Amino acid sequence: MSQFTIAVVIGSLRKDSFNRKMAGAIAKLAPPHFSFAQVEIGDLPLYNQDHDGAPSEQVLRLKGQIGAAHGLLFVTPEYNRSIPGVLKNALDHASRPYGQNAWAGKPAGVLGVSVGATGTALAQQHLRNILGYLDVPTLGQPEAFLQAKEGLFDADGNIGPASKAFLQGWMDLYVAWVEKHARAA
Repeated sequence: MSQFTIAVVIGSLRKDSFNRKMAGAIAKLAPPHFSFAQVEIGDLPLYNQDHDGAPSEQVLRLKGQIGAAHGLLFVTPEYNRSIPGVLKNALDHASRPYGQNAWAGKPAGVLGVSVGATGTALAQQHLRNILGYLDVPTLGQPEAFLQAKEGLFDADGNIGPASKAFLQGWMDLYVAWVEKHARAA
């Protein structure tokens, strides 16, 4: 059995973000041969094509973390019916310059938590469109549009009993997805 490192990209910068909490909680549902490392995206400069030839230290770090990962996990809120700007900025940085796309071929899973009943459905759809263009094979089913309501997390910050079976099933399929693509690579 191989070890798999997963780069976790959280679309929220807020310290107490539901999505940051979900990223930590869902990782606990993975088998021991999977490790999850959150990638810092809040310190990236705004993407500017003029800097492609001399990327900042933060951009080089991001591309290195993505390049070293066996898979990706995106956990994002929905801002104005789309993905947050900070996430789009990270996607742009690590995909550039043309021909040096760090995301390409990395199997991904997409989750999101919101207070709204539809969770992050539109943000996830926009993210999937971008990931498709960036050549990121993304787990299609089951989709996970999570509403931040009483019981989603327990008192210790783990997945609550009402959502645990669904999210364990999601994680099991995600693990199989990453392993499948790792074997094909």
